[in-house]
Amino acid sequence: MSSDWPAVEHEPRPWERSGNEIGSRRQLRRLAGEYLAAIPPFIRRLPVRLEDDVLTAADEASHELARFDAEAGAFIAPFPAILLRTESASSSEIENLTAGAKQIALAGIGAARSANARLIVANTHAMEAALRLSDHLDEDAIIEMHRALLQESAPQFVGGWRQEQVWIGGSRLSPHDAEFVPPHHDRVPALMSDLLDFADHDDVPVLAQAAIAHAQFETIHPFPDGNGRTGRALIQAMLRRARLTRNVTVPVSAGLLHDPKAYFQALTDYRAGDVDAIVHAITNATFAAIGNGRHLVEDVHAARASWNDLVHARSDSAVHRALDLLLAQPIITAKLTARELGVSEVSAHAAINRLAEAGVLTQAGGGMRNRIWQASDIITALDAFAERARRGRV
Repeated sequence: MSSDWPAVEHEPRPWERSGNEIGSRRQLRRLAGEYLAAIPPFIRRLPVRLEDDVLTAADEASHELARFDAEAGAFIAPFPAILLRTESASSSEIENLTAGAKQIALAGIGAARSANARLIVANTHAMEAALRLSDHLDEDAIIEMHRALLQESAPQFVGGWRQEQVWIGGSRLSPHDAEFVPPHHDRVPALMSDLLDFADHDDVPVLAQAAIAHAQFETIHPFPDGNGRTGRALIQAMLRRARLTRNVTVPVSAGLLHDPKAYFQALTDYRAGDVDAIVHAITNATFAAIGNGRHLVEDVHAARASWNDLVHARSDSAVHRALDLLLAQPIITAKLTARELGVSEVSAHAAINRLAEAGVLTQAGGGMRNRIWQASDIITALDAFAERARRGRV
């Protein structure tokens, strides 16, 4: 373990009861008095010294990450959209927000019944914002990622840093028995400025830098909600800004999903001064994500090849282009297909009917006039990816 990374310190803070708490007398007595809030160190000028084996593994993972990015980016199939969705779903599942691939795809077209699926689609928007803003990674960019995540589900939380004390675990009534109490909100602006200065360094290996920045972000916890998902979007933004990834979003969160307890323990160890722990966790997650991602690419290619055997159409036809659309958007309607392909709804209906006759599409919902169609092969591939992530099998 590296010994020169400072641990989080703590400070007493007064706690004022609202007067509306409901609990036993004993519980309410425990809400009185001071609590301890974290004081994270400023890290912008700290040297990053990692154990040799941790640094070597992170370097190897970086090379594999860049190789996979080039592989996936070279394919005609829209793997950027596919992998972005898998990263968003995995990051959300770490927060116990789960939904199957079908519900997520339905949410993407505004037809999902699942509230979790809608939140996962919102996380996709946050990831998209992270990539779009990666070249200008400042405080406004972080706040915009968070806005994209929560503007629909919790608009009261977006637009700036938190103005209240938050805590993790323990009672919902006060931070006194919490597992971790992030810094008081008065400290957040200066800490976030410091974090983004650290992220601007060009003398730290990129994957290690992204891992440390992520752990510092989670320690600061700058928002009332959505910190985990925004913090993992920050990893993707840093990888893209450094051009370690150029084409796709490598689903690092799917690697973390293999063992969330180990990931959370690495964050705890970081707060105790063990910077190697979080770099090790993100490195292992990257290797796992690449293996699982390659399996997904193979499954999607196999599905597309089987469709070619079922459907013979000119490469410029609406039918052929609809097949490519299904890889990124496995749930479609005629209206969506017409818009995406730039054809009339009549032509879109004709293409969908032909794909349904060939067995590529099956009806997933809607009535006769507003039917919803699904490409089950892609739904199955995405669900298999998620299951491998949970089980750690690649």
